[in-house]
Amino acid sequence: MPTKLTTTSTVPLQNSDTRMPVVGFGVYQIDRPATTDACLRAISAGYRYIDTAQIYQNEAEVGLALQQCDLPRKDIFVTTKIRYPRLGKGKTYLRALQSVQKIDPREDGYVDLFLIHSPYALKPKERKELWLALEKLWKDGKARAIGVSNYQPEHLEEMRGYATVWPPAVNQIVVSRHFTLHVCSHLLHPCTQQRETVDYCNKHGIVLQAHSPLSRGLKAQEDAVVKIAGKVGGKSPAQVLIRYCLQKGWVPLTKSENEARVKENIDVFDFVLSKEDMASLDRLDRGEAPKFE
Repeated sequence: MPTKLTTTSTVPLQNSDTRMPVVGFGVYQIDRPATTDACLRAISAGYRYIDTAQIYQNEAEVGLALQQCDLPRKDIFVTTKIRYPRLGKGKTYLRALQSVQKIDPREDGYVDLFLIHSPYALKPKERKELWLALEKLWKDGKARAIGVSNYQPEHLEEMRGYATVWPPAVNQIVVSRHFTLHVCSHLLHPCTQQRETVDYCNKHGIVLQAHSPLSRGLKAQEDAVVKIAGKVGGKSPAQVLIRYCLQKGWVPLTKSENEARVKENIDVFDFVLSKEDMASLDRLDRGEAPKFE
């Protein structure tokens, strides 16, 4: 991703003529009654990308924000995710379609990107069922692009055996503490760079998304991050981490209900981290995130 970026910058997605904004707003753990207003504040601040999921239980509220904002549907990029398949022929597809209808209830409604939420706690045949359901959604025009989340190279290689749409457009690396059987910490930020997965996705043109790039605020206090924030002047450690993601070519998905922080998190296009600063942040890497079977 080039260093000369703006709030309107986008990246192309494979198997699609869709382009995705380079920074997004996530609604994980935002209560349903607060979700619509949170999305409207984000859109007002300049975000043109909203990320939700079935298990967040606020897809319909994201949809209300799309209806209530002053922008046409095509100007807002929306991602959602499916976590589990449904038993019975065609039921997984119908479950995914329900998400589309919640977000964009128009007859020709769609989501811009639909992801499998995680490969974990699923059998290979269940991962296959989920992907084939998303392929049908894509072919039916109800999802402009399809992808995955938390997939490691072995899962992406497994897909080759059944996918007719490959590679997936996106791999979202996400902190997920709510999965039933596993506590996953596949976070993409300077301290957990997952270089094997990053290299694989870069090789195959799969766009990497960094969910919760601020690591819930924990990494913003790293000495190196604070030092760099002081060097660039007028920027917070959080803004440095978001900018780091952008310059690595990752699409950061930030989340906050605080209006000031929502604005701060997208105010990252008027400075550039030097090669030395990027190298300093690279050295924070503590190795691959743990893998769960």
